[in-house]
Formats: sequence, structure tokens, C-alpha cells
Amino acid sequence: MGTAAVRLQRRMRQALTGRRIVVTRAREQAGDLVRALEAHGAAAVLAPVIRIEPLANIAPLRAALAGLSAYRWVVFTSQNAVHIVFDRLVAWGLTPRVFASTTVAAIGSATADALTQRGVTPALVPDEFVGEALAEALATRTGGSLMGSRVLIPSAQDAREALTKGLRAHGASVDVVPVYRTVPAQTDLGELAADIAGGDIDAVTFTSSSTVRCFVDLVGREAATSGRFVTATIGPITAATARELGLRDVIEAEPHTVPGLVEALVRRFA
Repeated sequence: MGTAAVRLQRRMRQALTGRRIVVTRAREQAGDLVRALEAHGAAAVLAPVIRIEPLANIAPLRAALAGLSAYRWVVFTSQNAVHIVFDRLVAWGLTPRVFASTTVAAIGSATADALTQRGVTPALVPDEFVGEALAEALATRTGGSLMGSRVLIPSAQDAREALTKGLRAHGASVDVVPVYRTVPAQTDLGELAADIAGGDIDAVTFTSSSTVRCFVDLVGREAATSGRFVTATIGPITAATARELGLRDVIEAEPHTVPGLVEALVRRFA
């Protein structure tokens, strides 16, 4: 390896050293991103702006699980849905074997990993981790049409409708069963707003549109749109929300994963 290549590698490894990077994910989900940032030398600033709240009434989920054989596909669109569904399985005295009567898909690698850890290996993960791509992948897998196929989606209460619309456009009958909701964290981010105003924050990471919206509400629009930090987003939907709300210097992870998000930051600061 030449000297220039060695220097480039060293620069990439040290790109985040000393950088103060905010993690806005829910506290229980933040660990992987915090560890990855710290492994690259960054100082991770934990500022959860959302929390995940399981719905009190998920009787429709129990009914759906009791009749899983009626569904051709069960589609998981987040790790949150995986954890809540499988926690309820245990509480109801069921096992992951109930999914043997259907076929499971995951929207992305992180969701797929969460399923695998729970004992279910998804049969399908799209190349691009967004709802539109998942709908196309499911249709392609079934010969271009989902006509007559029933699809179950355990989801967030405020989930995007792109996947549902895409599946129905291909002829599927879709049952969306909300199992959790995303709510703003009850936290005071006045100190973070002051750090942003003082130029002491290098980047803020966003892993969903809800984290962007709640961040703006909690730190205030003036700090959020000041342009004093890099806005690092996990994918195109989150990036679009950030731009719509006036955040600047928006970068996007590729692939749309936590490691991809960290690599995007490394490239930006290198």
C-alpha cells in the first residue's frame, strides 16, 4: 500500500476524533450508534428526543397471530415492531414457531437481525431499506402480482403509508395492526440548544422522521435551522423531512443502516 493510501486510511480512522455528535434515537435503541461513534473517536452526546410506547390495547395483534396461516406474508418494518410482537408472544405463551405457517419479510438489515435473534429468519429483505422498495420486492417475489395475497403489517401507530399503498396497488389485501407509538421524550434540551448556538456540536444524527420533528420541537427552530451542525440522516425519507423543516448540511447514510450512518459522517469529516 502506498504512502498516500496509508495517509488516507489514517485520516478516515481519525475523522471523528474529538467531534461532538448528538444521538437522538430513543434511549433503549441508542447503544449501537453510540458505540460505533465512540469507536471512531467521537464524543457521543445522548439526547433522546423520542420514546417508544407499546399500545395498551393490542388485542388485534393476538387475533392476527392466532390466524397467521391466512396470511401469505408478515412484514416487519422496524426493530420496535419485532421486539413488541415477540415480547407479547412470550406473554401469551406462544413461541416463534407460529411464524412457520407464513412467510416473513423485513424492511432492512437491522430489522432482519432483530428477527433472527428472536428465532425467525426473514425470507426477504429488499436492497433498498424503504417501504416502496419492499412493496416492489414482495410483488417481484410472487411473480409480479400479489393478487389474492393477504399481508399482515405490525406497525407504528403513525407509520408511513407507502408500503401499504404499494402492496395494495399490486393486488394485496393488507391488514395493518398498530402495536406501538412514537411519542416526544419529556426532556429539556435547552443546554443542547445552547451548545449548538455556541458551535460546540459538530453533527446531529437522525434515524427516523419522528426524531427530526421532535428534535426541532425540543431544541427550538432557531437552533435546529442554524446550520451550525451536520444533519446526518439514515435514509431518504428522514433526509426529506429534515430539509422540509429547514435543517441544513444534510447528509444521507448509504446503505441506510447505523454503520452506513457512521461511515457517512466519517466521509463528511475526513
